[in-house]
Amino acid sequence: MGATGEQIGPARSRERFLVGEPISGGVRSPILNSWLRCQSLGLSPDQTELPYRDDFDPDSRLVRAAGPVLDQLAHRFAGSQMNVSLADGNGTVLQRRFGEPTLARTLPPIQSVPGFVFAERFAGTNGIGLALAERRLVQVYGAEHFAQRSQSNACSATPIRDQLSGDIVGVLCFGYPHGFEHPALPVLVRRAAETIERRLMEQRSERERALLRAYLDAGHLAHDGAAPGDGPLIGLDELGDSGLDRSDQLILKDRATDLIGSAQRAAVEVSLPHGRGVTLLSSPVTSRSGVEGVVVEAVFSGGWPAAHHVCGPTRAGPPPDHPPLPRPGAAGAPDAAETPGKVRGLVLVGEPEVGKYAIAARRRLELLAEASTRIGTTLDVTRTARELAEMAVPRLADYVTIDVPEAVLRGEESADPRSELHRTVVHGIREDCPFYPVGQRVELRAGTPHMRCLDSGRAVLEPDLRHAVGWIGQEPAHARRILARDVHSLVSVPLLARGVLLGIVSFYRSQDPAPFGDDDSWLAQELAARAALCIDNARRYTREHSLALALQRSLLPHGMPEQGAVEVAHRYLPAESGVGGDWFDVIPLSGTRVALLVGDVVGHGLHAAATMGRLRTAARNFAELELAPDELLTHLDNLLVRLDREEGGDNDSGSTGIVGATCLYAVYDPTSRQCTMARAGHPPPALVHPDGGVTFPELPAGPPLGLGGLPFETAEIELPEGSTLVLYTDGLVEDRHRDIDVALDQLTRALGHPGRTAEDTCQAVIDAVAPDHPGDDIALLVARTRAVPADRIATWNVPADPSLVSGIRAAATRQLTDWGLDELTFAAELMLSELVTNAVRYGTEPIQVRLVHDRTLICEVSDGSSTAPHLRRAASTEEGGRGLFLVAQLAHTWGTRYTTHGKVIWAECALDAA
Repeated sequence: MGATGEQIGPARSRERFLVGEPISGGVRSPILNSWLRCQSLGLSPDQTELPYRDDFDPDSRLVRAAGPVLDQLAHRFAGSQMNVSLADGNGTVLQRRFGEPTLARTLPPIQSVPGFVFAERFAGTNGIGLALAERRLVQVYGAEHFAQRSQSNACSATPIRDQLSGDIVGVLCFGYPHGFEHPALPVLVRRAAETIERRLMEQRSERERALLRAYLDAGHLAHDGAAPGDGPLIGLDELGDSGLDRSDQLILKDRATDLIGSAQRAAVEVSLPHGRGVTLLSSPVTSRSGVEGVVVEAVFSGGWPAAHHVCGPTRAGPPPDHPPLPRPGAAGAPDAAETPGKVRGLVLVGEPEVGKYAIAARRRLELLAEASTRIGTTLDVTRTARELAEMAVPRLADYVTIDVPEAVLRGEESADPRSELHRTVVHGIREDCPFYPVGQRVELRAGTPHMRCLDSGRAVLEPDLRHAVGWIGQEPAHARRILARDVHSLVSVPLLARGVLLGIVSFYRSQDPAPFGDDDSWLAQELAARAALCIDNARRYTREHSLALALQRSLLPHGMPEQGAVEVAHRYLPAESGVGGDWFDVIPLSGTRVALLVGDVVGHGLHAAATMGRLRTAARNFAELELAPDELLTHLDNLLVRLDREEGGDNDSGSTGIVGATCLYAVYDPTSRQCTMARAGHPPPALVHPDGGVTFPELPAGPPLGLGGLPFETAEIELPEGSTLVLYTDGLVEDRHRDIDVALDQLTRALGHPGRTAEDTCQAVIDAVAPDHPGDDIALLVARTRAVPADRIATWNVPADPSLVSGIRAAATRQLTDWGLDELTFAAELMLSELVTNAVRYGTEPIQVRLVHDRTLICEVSDGSSTAPHLRRAASTEEGGRGLFLVAQLAHTWGTRYTTHGKVIWAECALDAA
């Protein structure tokens, strides 16, 4: 908390504690207890990050009260290494002062900037955190700090209390090097805190201060005659460590409000959660000026720990110009003799009417503060509306209904929200709510409170529904059923956000006999306004998510192409948090081959989906060029680099640029059962052998796409007929809730079942491995391999002699007859004659002819030349140049692919060709 210096404190004991060795002595019990709490919280002594909050109020009552005191302390410590910190009751530093102003520029932000939270659960053992935990003046020296960064510091800190309630509202802390240690510092910090408490009290009204003074004066008199063993009076906030948490205090203060309103002496038993009981005593009190009020004390049975006592040493008196105001807990109180042996705590002091209004206002503010954290936890329209209803019941209303147009649920704006309302939420104190059920269309008539609310865009209050003619006239029988459940009051509030009408929320009251008032209407409007903004955010997200998903699905394959190399099944699952850029594809290639492709664009949303579409289109085009897998990935890499450069250079486009992508590309040839693969930063595929064994082939990893300039490598493996190749994106196996090795084991077990169809395998993998709530897209492609039988493949080596072409034609004719394809003989002879003649004339050896009888008849002629043939229209005066034109007319399709040893010119004929 202060400047640095040499290390002090029980360093050796701390080291032994951190390594788990026993500590026999030398460490004060508050420090050791704090260390143990830090250890149980899992804090690390080396951690340097603390939560930072920028939402604290720089002009709060505490800051205004402490400001002059902090300025006086800074003046007193001028020129020294001392610093003074003011924190709120949660440990957030609100103000800092330095004896040497330049010190603030040399310290890290965590020690010089307001907003960091030094509560013990975040910062470990330190002055502010320990003062809040111990609720008294504390001192921490050197190695007594849990965090390593504070080992050279010392500090003195004390709580600041609200004298009306006894609650701790802040902490004053002095930080300094150990060389600045002085016995007067604890006294000085305590007196400064007392001054801040008096200044806080001066911000209260004179009537409140008079009541407190009268109460304390009466307490002194009662204490003088109290019976031995009377428990001390303490602030209610000081019982936190014994199990009296914040919710317990709110229960007691709410009940105390009713007692103050009664303005009578009373004793009430209050049951707290977990079976605990507390007695509240209310006693009238009158100030010397005649102000009448009520004080409420909590009396705790002997089951509460006796360790609770008045925290801190006796305080020195205030200056003469301030009358003494002992803080609660310094003395007894009325009726102390009636509760021997009990622990007593001050709950509230106030005037009956003023107190009720103040507490009601506090309740409203607490509800709004809680609503800001509990409404809008998801980007789901229906869930957000449900959270609004759950916040309002039962603290504001007994029943809540919310009606939203169906278009809003889809993420759109409703053209006429008054006529498209659907019941979206019904929530109340009873399950059998007497209202239209969820999902029903809501028809509203003119003159009803709901329609007046929608027409005006303002809240409509109906304090007595029995006389609400328009509401009853909407549907009298339904209204009678609602009134029969004692529902008597209504507030209808429009859900408006950014000028868009999103629906209507209706609050009903039944158990509370008091009707809704203006304050209730204001609170309902505040809740609805906050919820409407969250609903609109959810609506916009739903719209963008739907658009991105629609774009993603439109860019993915809608059906698998016809091919005989593999049996294919696939799945695509979008992420719950947003559509990503995962894709897959199956691309038929020449020679019965097939290309299998999966990829993943980094990021989510429309941009990722659009980038995926670009890459998939480019990959198909590159595949049509018969590029090898490593060459195809290189072209995709270059494309992504160019796209990134182009989009990054457009500063006005609003684009975030393309980060990168991963890809796995495989080409399977069923005639040779060879599979050639290359990957760019993508997970390797899984291979299921015919016997059920599962392996993950070791492929060169390759860099992700988009880095540019780095090479890719291919790997070639032979796949037995009936084996299964499983390609997937990382969303299938990578999840923050499980280790990737566990996911791969699950995938292995799911695949280890031979003989299944590709569709069955695909579904089994999704059921066993896919997360229930995927945080990333999942693309899965399962391909069960087939093989072309050897007796359906014919191959001839051709010498470079034109006179031998006729022999090849005759051999091909005989083979077609053996296959029963006599109808294709004429076309095949002409095509082979032209292709072989061109290879002999213009190509180089070796020359080979291959016929494949598959889904089509495939004629291939390969040679050692890389010269590409070109189809052209020959002039009428030319004697040649018509060979490829003739092939193109006879073949169903034709083309050229290049190999490492030359090229292959191929042509396919449909088997049903005449």
